[in-house]
Amino acid sequence: MPSLTSELAAVLTTVRRPGDFFASGTIEFLAPQLEVEGVGPIALPLLPTQAKQLVIAAERAPYGRGEQTLVDTAVRRTWQIDPDQVRIQGRGWARTLATILARVCDGLGVTEPVQAEFYKLLLYDEGSFFASHRDTEKAPGMFATLVVVLPSTSTGGELLVRHKDREVRLDLHCPDPSEVAFAAFYADCVHEVLRITSGFRLALIYNLLRPGPGRLPEPPSYANQQARLAALLQAWGADLSRSTTDAPEKLIVPLEHAYTSAELGFGALKGADAAAAAVLRAATAAADCDLHLALIAVEESGSAEYTGYSSSYRRWSEPDEDEFEEVEVLDRSIALSTWRRPDDQPSVLGEIPVGDDELCPPDALDDLEPDEEHFHEATGNEGASFERTYRRAAFVLWPHQRFFAVLCQAGVTVTLPYLANLTERWSSSGEDHTSPLWREAHELSGHMISSWHGQERYPSRENAPTHATQMLLLLIQLRVRTRLEAFLATLAAGGGVYTEGDNEAIVQALGLLPPRRAAALTQQIIAGNAAAALTACGNLLAHLVTSVGHDREGDLRGAAAALVEALPGDPQHAPAAGSWWQDRSVKPRFVVDLLEALCRIDPQLAEDAAGYMLTWPQTYNLDTVLIPAMRDLVRSMIAREPAVQRLRDACLAHLRTRIAEPLAPPHDWSRGSVLPCHCRHCAELSRFLADPERKAWAFKAVEVDRSHVEQTIQRAHCDLDFTTDHRGRPYTLVCTKNQASYDRRAKQRRKDLEDLTHLSGGEI
Repeated sequence: MPSLTSELAAVLTTVRRPGDFFASGTIEFLAPQLEVEGVGPIALPLLPTQAKQLVIAAERAPYGRGEQTLVDTAVRRTWQIDPDQVRIQGRGWARTLATILARVCDGLGVTEPVQAEFYKLLLYDEGSFFASHRDTEKAPGMFATLVVVLPSTSTGGELLVRHKDREVRLDLHCPDPSEVAFAAFYADCVHEVLRITSGFRLALIYNLLRPGPGRLPEPPSYANQQARLAALLQAWGADLSRSTTDAPEKLIVPLEHAYTSAELGFGALKGADAAAAAVLRAATAAADCDLHLALIAVEESGSAEYTGYSSSYRRWSEPDEDEFEEVEVLDRSIALSTWRRPDDQPSVLGEIPVGDDELCPPDALDDLEPDEEHFHEATGNEGASFERTYRRAAFVLWPHQRFFAVLCQAGVTVTLPYLANLTERWSSSGEDHTSPLWREAHELSGHMISSWHGQERYPSRENAPTHATQMLLLLIQLRVRTRLEAFLATLAAGGGVYTEGDNEAIVQALGLLPPRRAAALTQQIIAGNAAAALTACGNLLAHLVTSVGHDREGDLRGAAAALVEALPGDPQHAPAAGSWWQDRSVKPRFVVDLLEALCRIDPQLAEDAAGYMLTWPQTYNLDTVLIPAMRDLVRSMIAREPAVQRLRDACLAHLRTRIAEPLAPPHDWSRGSVLPCHCRHCAELSRFLADPERKAWAFKAVEVDRSHVEQTIQRAHCDLDFTTDHRGRPYTLVCTKNQASYDRRAKQRRKDLEDLTHLSGGEI
C-alpha cells in the first residue's frame, strides 16, 4: 500500500481545528486598584510621571536561552516588576479577568477550567522591544501566555505571533481608556514585540494553566473522515497479517504544535492536534489499532566550514562565536520515545527507531528548524563539524495484532523484561499451553527471534552471559522446542553476541532436543562463531563432552571437526576483528578445552590439532600458550594421550634449549648498542652504550631532542635508566646503564626451570 501514508495525512488535513494558535480582542472594564511597592497606587490611564517612577522600582527584564537566564538589551529591552511587588484588587477586575479567560479559551479551543497565574508587570518605554522567541514553561500545567494591556498611551509595539507557516500581527492599542486589550497564544509559538516608538505601555502578563488533565476539545462531526481513516487502517492491518505488503509496521503523524516531555499528553493537546486526536481515536478504535503519543528526536551531525563573518545575533551560539555553515550531513538518526497512551499513562515502549516510510506525510520532517545546533571548530586533523537536534511530538499507530512486532523495534532491553513478565505470570497461573499468556509469550518470542540479529550489545564484563542466556532460559521455561531450535539456529548463524558465559544455557537447551538435531546445531554454532569467539566455542565443546554419556560422544565429532577446521593459522592472514570486543588470540585455556574434548571424541583429531599448532608457533606461542596449557594437561586424565605427549615434548625441548644457553651478568659497562635510529644524537647514544668504561651519559639538549632520544631508548629496550636534570638551560637527560637484559634472562631462567620440573615430572 505505497500511498497509505500520503492518504492518511491528506484525510487529517481536512479536519478543521476547534480553535486557533492565538486569541485577541478588547473588553470594557472597571479599573482595578493597582498598587506597586515603592510607588503606591497607579492611576489609569498611566501617567508619564508614574511611568518614570515605575522604571525606578523595576529591573531590566531577562530572557531565557536554554537553561540560562540572561539580560541583554540587544535581545530584550523592557522593564519588569515581580508579582510580589504588585497588588491588584477590586471585584470588577476579577469579573473582567474571568470574561477575558472565557474568550481566550474559546479562541484557543481549550476546554475550561483554565487558571490565570499572574507572572509579571511589564513596562515598555520608548525604544523597548523583545526579539523573536518562544516562552518557556514557567509553571506546571502552563500551556499559554496571556497579555493584558492596561490603559496607557504609546505607539508602535505590535505583537507578532508565528506558528508554522502562519503569522498574525496584533495591535494592542486601546484608544478608549475604558477598555483593555488582550492577546493570548500558545507557549510554543514564536513571537516578538516590535519597538515602542513613543510613550509608555503597561501590561499584565499571566501564565495560563490547566490545573488537571482536562478533556480534549470536542471537534465538529467528522464522520466521513473517521470512516475513511478506519477503512485505510483496516486494509493496512489485513495486508500486514497476510504478509502481502511491504507497508510499515507503524505510522507516524507529526503534530503541529510543540510539546515538551513534561506536558506531552492527549489531555494537553492544542488546536488542530486536539481535533486530529479525537478523529484518530475514533478511527483506530473502529480499525482495532493502537494509538499513542510520542516524541520524535532527529539527531544529525556532519561537516561544516568557517564562513569568515560574524553576526550580531545568533540563536544557538554566543554572540561573539565564529560563524560556520553546514557542508554535509554525515550521520542521521530518528527515534521515538516518551510514550503516552490515550489515558495519558506512560507505555512500556522504549526508544524505537523511525523509518522514512512510516511518516505521514512522507515529507513531514522536511524543513524543520533545529531545537539545538552547535558548531565545533577544526581541531588537529579533524575539520569543523556540527551537531543538531530536532524534536517533534507525533501520533503513532499500528494494528493491535502487530503490537509485538512494534515492541521488538525497541530492542531486547525492552522485549526481554516483557517476555520474562509474561512467562512468570503464565508459570504462576498453573495453566497449560492453551493459556492466553502462553500464546502471547509464544508470539512475542517468535518476533524477538526473527529480529534478534544486530540488537544485542556485548556485556560489560568479559565472558559474562549475554541476553542470549536470558532468552534461552525463558524459552526453556516456556517449553517451546520449536522456538529453542529457531533461536539456537540464530546463534549458529552468528545472529548475535555470543560469549563463554552463554554456554551453560546453550548446553541446557541442547539437552532438550533430539540427539541428532542437537549435534547438528552444535556443529553449526561452532562453525558460525569460531572465527569471532574461538575460546567460547572450545569451552562449549568441552561442556558438551562432560554433559553427554560416553555412548553419545561420537555425536559431537562433526562439531569437533568444525572447530579443528576453524583453528587459526598464519597470523599474516588472520581476519581482522569485526568488533572491538572480538579477541581472536589463542588462549591457553582454549588449548586445554580443545584437547580434553578431542581426546574423548576422536584422538586422531586431537593429534591433527596438535600437529597444526606446532606448525604455527607465532599463533600458538610456546611460552604464552602451549607451556601454560601443558601445565594443566600433564596432570589431567589425558596426560598420556599422543596429542598431549607430542605438545609436551615440544615444550620440553624448547625449555631445555633455552636453559642450555650461557647466562652470566655483564663483566663491564658495554651494552647492546644496535638502535633503530642513526641520527647524530642516537649515534652518540650508541657509542655510549658500546663503551665498556662509561656508566653514565649526560645529554644536554632542547626538549624535542631529549624526547627523541628517550623514545629511541624505549623502542630499543636499552639497558638504561634515565631522568631529566632541570638545572640550567637547556635541561639535561641523564642516562645510567643497568643490567635489565640480564635480569630479564635470569627471571626467565628461573621460570624455565620451574616449568621444566613441572612438565617432566621432576626429571630435568
